[in-house]
Amino acid sequence: MRPHILLRYIGLVMLLNAAFILLAYLISLYHQDNGQQPLLYTFIITMLMGIFPLVFVPKTFNLSNKESYFVVVLSWIISCFIGMLPFLLWGGEFTITKAFFESVSGYTTTGASILNNVEALPKGLLFWRSSMHWIGGIGIVVFMLVVLPSLGNAQMTLSKMEISPLAQENFKFRTRKMLNIILFVYIGLTLTQTILLMIVGMDLFDAINHAFATIATGGFSTKNTSIAHFNSLPIEIVIMVFMFLSGIHFGLLYTTIAFKKFNIFNSPIVRYYFFASIIGITLVAINLHTSTYDNWADCFRYSAFQVLSLSTTTGFANADSSVWPSFSVAIIIFFTIQCACSGSTSGGMKLDRMVIFFQTLKSQILKIQHPQAIIPVRLGKAIISDDIVNSVILFIVLYMVILLISTLILAAMGIDLLTGFSASAATMGNAGPGFGLVGSMSNFSTLPESALMVLSFDMLLGRLEIFGLIMLFLIKSWK
Repeated sequence: MRPHILLRYIGLVMLLNAAFILLAYLISLYHQDNGQQPLLYTFIITMLMGIFPLVFVPKTFNLSNKESYFVVVLSWIISCFIGMLPFLLWGGEFTITKAFFESVSGYTTTGASILNNVEALPKGLLFWRSSMHWIGGIGIVVFMLVVLPSLGNAQMTLSKMEISPLAQENFKFRTRKMLNIILFVYIGLTLTQTILLMIVGMDLFDAINHAFATIATGGFSTKNTSIAHFNSLPIEIVIMVFMFLSGIHFGLLYTTIAFKKFNIFNSPIVRYYFFASIIGITLVAINLHTSTYDNWADCFRYSAFQVLSLSTTTGFANADSSVWPSFSVAIIIFFTIQCACSGSTSGGMKLDRMVIFFQTLKSQILKIQHPQAIIPVRLGKAIISDDIVNSVILFIVLYMVILLISTLILAAMGIDLLTGFSASAATMGNAGPGFGLVGSMSNFSTLPESALMVLSFDMLLGRLEIFGLIMLFLIKSWK
């Protein structure tokens, strides 16, 4: 292990953060709001943290797997500490714990907030909240790898540590090409949505912030009541379309656009994603019509938005879903745990794993019926290897165990079961709002600070897909 080399690569990540903090400062300066000093001080600190390792540590392009894990995980953790500084220096509702929670929620694209009055924040800090989403959505290290010149073998090693193994399986390109595709789709979706939001009535500032949050499937809004503030069906339709697209594997989106082939629905994963969303929306709408809304149009409007928002882990809200009937709540919690496709900005368990799990279950049932038969697990025409099947099953079991443990810890703190379970599911899945005290029109400010620390850890576990963070604690056992 070479600590000085780790510092150099983490320093590059700090410079990336510093660039966005500077942009937030300039916005604050333009509006002459009281976010200027917190952002300026944070920019200076972050710049110094980034520059010193570059000055004193020579370039090194070869990284071991152990060093790469440290770079990726520590980059996320240190970025979260840097991200909290503007909030902490600004004051208001922020304590150290709450500022850290807000920062972790931003970078992990969770969108859970402790703020009772989001609109009290100066515009510079509002932009910084959204920027954390946008940096974290594509992946802090991935962003750094794309914007810098070739880093040799380090680029390949770091990208493997940052990008989900399931997502890598579906990219059929070299490392550099894969990273460029991710950035191309990411920026393209962001610019397109920004323009469309302005066309349907948002001002430039709100359009940029909400596009950042949508494409990153984050959910931080500039308004206290999220998307419900605008009470605009055209705005909601634009956001729903881009939430859905941001939940699809970016490689599939790229090949569809670049090669002019409508091949998205050739993927069994995307087909499941589409039809599961339709079924979920329909079931919730029917349930709402029997209990909450009289108008079918309202039922489908609110159902579609909330189901897509939680299934893609975006977390925007156009209605208070915490008062919806239990059946609707149960369906939305299921989508919060399942989430969208690997290779997208969505968090959670990932829909790919669920499909592989169901196919494995089907294969095992057939083997019981036909003991002598060889029945491989298939995904479309592709045969899934036993290694992938085993890793998927292990991940799902570990995910549910952590979710259970987190719920029990919150229950021991006196938090009711619905709030505790949904908060744990929402933070592990990087989805944002839950139910009960942390519903779509509420926030996490009523939870004790000890609970916020547990949920912050859940958010990091979810974003780093569990093993990324766990391996940091097992680093001494590596050969």
